[in-house]
Amino acid sequence: MRRLAALVLAALSFARAADPPGTPSSREALALCHRADDAPEAERPAMLDRALARAERAVADDERDALAHFAVFCSLGGKMRRAGLGVGALVDLRRLRREVDRTLELAPDFADALAGKGALLLDAPRLLGGDPKEAERLLRRALEVDPDYLGPRLDLVRALRARGAEAEAHAEAERALEVAKRKTDAEGIARAQALLSSGSAR
Repeated sequence: MRRLAALVLAALSFARAADPPGTPSSREALALCHRADDAPEAERPAMLDRALARAERAVADDERDALAHFAVFCSLGGKMRRAGLGVGALVDLRRLRREVDRTLELAPDFADALAGKGALLLDAPRLLGGDPKEAERLLRRALEVDPDYLGPRLDLVRALRARGAEAEAHAEAERALEVAKRKTDAEGIARAQALLSSGSAR
């Protein structure tokens, strides 16, 4: 659950042409969700609670605000990461799915939502709605929108390995490393190198 929820917190590094503009309220909610991910551990619960409350208000104000639905997805995912698997996990997963589905209904080429849903379906157990095949399709679509989007490219490596496509996975890991180096993303470089190393060890 920690891995799954962390993956849905995809940061908006820049605005793409297909990204929903949102409203001041939904942009504020999503920004707060992202800040919570980098905040000291003791401050995160309250920040995520505030982000979720603001996102829910933004949805109530304008149900067609795709960014508001994505802010709910982001904030709830952060709360799930802290809570772990529990009696409420299934309910929360269903709500995550509803929110990201609605986001994509309203903004079908929103790369962060495509990547977030792809990560969700890749990491969720099948009994809880996991779907590796659909996850791979969504991750590929996110990369069509933004070929330099590192998160879904790294997740695509895992999706390909899960179905035994090791040669293609290795090629994608090399592409991910190139992107991470070009962006001077130290964490991305480390993750790509780890994926390359783990593949070579097989």
